[in-house]
Amino acid sequence: MRLASWSWGGREHVGTISADGREATPLALRDASAGVLPLIQALAQGDPLPSPSGARLPVEVLSLRAPLPRPLRSLFCVGRNYRAHANELAGTVFRDSMPQSDPWPIVFGKLGECVVGPRDAVRLPSPATTVQIDYESELAVVIGRGGRDIPRSRAMDHVFGYTIVNDLTARDVQMRHQQWELGKSFDGFCPMGPWIVTADEMDGRATRVRGWVNGALRQDGLTKDMIFDIPTLIETCSRGITLFPGDVIATGTPAGVGMGMDPPQWLRPGDVVRIEIDGIGVIENPFE
Repeated sequence: MRLASWSWGGREHVGTISADGREATPLALRDASAGVLPLIQALAQGDPLPSPSGARLPVEVLSLRAPLPRPLRSLFCVGRNYRAHANELAGTVFRDSMPQSDPWPIVFGKLGECVVGPRDAVRLPSPATTVQIDYESELAVVIGRGGRDIPRSRAMDHVFGYTIVNDLTARDVQMRHQQWELGKSFDGFCPMGPWIVTADEMDGRATRVRGWVNGALRQDGLTKDMIFDIPTLIETCSRGITLFPGDVIATGTPAGVGMGMDPPQWLRPGDVVRIEIDGIGVIENPFE
């Protein structure tokens, strides 16, 4: 099942997307402003999915919103979770902070207020930062069943589904403050979508993540090559912290970010970043 949020006819809607990604069917939800979140919460309580409400529409005529326009709280994000990406950062300003081994995942927060839709334009910040804006193509896990101290062996039972995020980063701000949240949380710095695909339809542990800038392929990775797999990330994030239905864990980016290029290639006004994950779909955002 694919669950999405969109605007059409002057109203916000939440509904299902056909398996081919071409048609949307609205559901009878009283308040669609929170996107798919109320559905995730209701399903976690054992409630049925609301009934269809209205005719099917072509997805191409809709203004897709992020499936979670305002996530439940800050996103859990994972850094350096593909070995090739960690290696490419070893030659950058991160070289002095690179761990000698990988005993634990790097986990940081990204404010949920920075989430925007899968086709929205992203305004590059100025003058809060200079020019070091980078892209990061990522698979995001959406929690469907809450819990604390979730063991790795049962972690996948807590997955509701998957979506795509672009973990945009102001690298200069990230380095300036040493902690990462400010450099990751500028307005618009988390394009998300195009919808959530439920865990019964795909396995996030075995899919492909690709990212393009202006039509040029920059990132191409397999989630099976993560240093810390999805069950480990859920176990880690829930250790002493209760996870709730609707929480989001961004699982890290493959190699190919702008910072890792020689010379670095930062995003500029007029650039377009496209991210595709097999089994989910595509987000594509222009920068201005």
